[in-house]
Amino acid sequence: MSEKPPLLENATRDLARFAANLRYEDLPAEVIAHAKLCLLDGIGVCLHGSALPWTRILQATVEMEGGKPAASLWGTGLKGSVSQAALVNGTAGHAFEMDDMHKESILHPNSLTSPIALAYAEAEGATGRDMLTAIVAGYEVGTRVGNAATMALFLDGFHPQGTSGTFVAGAAAGKMRGLDAAQMQNCLGIAGSCAAGLMAAQEGAMVKRLHAGRAAQSGVLAAELASRGFTGISNILEAGYGGYLSSYSSKPVPEKLTQGLGSTWETLNVGFKMYPTVTSIHSALDALRILMAQHKLSAADIASIDVACSHMTHVHTAWPYKPAGITAAQMNMFFGLAVTALSGKVTAADLTEARLRDPDILDFITRITAHDDAAIEAMGPAFRHACRMTVTTRAGQKLLHEELARRGSPENPVSPAEVEEKFRGNVAALLSDAEADRIVAEVDGFETMTDARPLLAILGADRRQAPAKAAE
Repeated sequence: MSEKPPLLENATRDLARFAANLRYEDLPAEVIAHAKLCLLDGIGVCLHGSALPWTRILQATVEMEGGKPAASLWGTGLKGSVSQAALVNGTAGHAFEMDDMHKESILHPNSLTSPIALAYAEAEGATGRDMLTAIVAGYEVGTRVGNAATMALFLDGFHPQGTSGTFVAGAAAGKMRGLDAAQMQNCLGIAGSCAAGLMAAQEGAMVKRLHAGRAAQSGVLAAELASRGFTGISNILEAGYGGYLSSYSSKPVPEKLTQGLGSTWETLNVGFKMYPTVTSIHSALDALRILMAQHKLSAADIASIDVACSHMTHVHTAWPYKPAGITAAQMNMFFGLAVTALSGKVTAADLTEARLRDPDILDFITRITAHDDAAIEAMGPAFRHACRMTVTTRAGQKLLHEELARRGSPENPVSPAEVEEKFRGNVAALLSDAEADRIVAEVDGFETMTDARPLLAILGADRRQAPAKAAE
């Protein structure tokens, strides 16, 4: 079996060389600016997630376990090892479906890279330029792995954040650790061997949040082992048998591993989430809000909603809704649309145990249908979030709207000011205005930062007096 030819000769080696040799001076100005926005967003979602029940369980578990007090568990006043901090803070970053989104790879890189870069900076010292370079290395390597795995990885039942995410984390951690090209190749080979995460978790389990934390922790572990001479699968990405792509994807496109490497920046293809729900339903939420605003509709005016969407969106989100916890509600199209119809939008306030079972929501869900749309599917992966919506009113009108790109995506971007507004909303219950201002200023000038301690002092302070906001 091991004699099967490689899917793409030397792909792991080439990605490792790219990550190890990447310099801050290589990064275009627009990539630096976007990476800083992703970092600000990442800090916000991690802090918000630090106060949630599933993260608090993990925080308490790590506290009980003990470890070298090198890096902060954000929002707790506690410290652990770099790998423990990555585990806890990465879980927090994915704890409320608000981390950033790279559509083609189906990855949320900032819940992996932000905790890793800042944990190493706290433990060992690093400049802002060091951290930005490591963040971009993680984005560029990991998203290409996800691109090459294609949507088949997801449809085969694997959660990209816990699987392809290990390569985001491995490249970022390896860069922060200062690995050379050979060590980085081993780092990727170790990190990918730790890939794990199953999509059934989306239907009502806290463990989906942990997939990001475990991926981040695996990246740190891989970097530390590789720095000490531990070896990984040197051809993990391209191996014809037992490699990452050959095992995790039934339809890989290996050419995407190195396509445009160093010239086309995948970092710029990362967008932001403007609702605390799975990204695949955001275009549908946008479409309903637009139709209701244009035609001055209330929920009572709506007889039915039909959503035509891609096959992946249908599989991912259009399963019969039943109250089964916050995760399930966030991942379900029908819940999100019902809340939007009744409340005008979906916010964190809609994701409470009482709201999950609200009779008005459950009743409205009976008016919603969704189906695969061959025309959207034929448009390809770039349009997998697109939707064509038909709202039928009780007066008999049929109102149509096509939304090809969700608000916050690279194709339909939000402004830096809107990303900052999202950040401030995520931390409002935890930080003072002055502390939020300080974080915004620190990230805005990140490339000039020589001492991360003022930023880390804010992130690491004990905020556990804030209430746990939801129950799974």
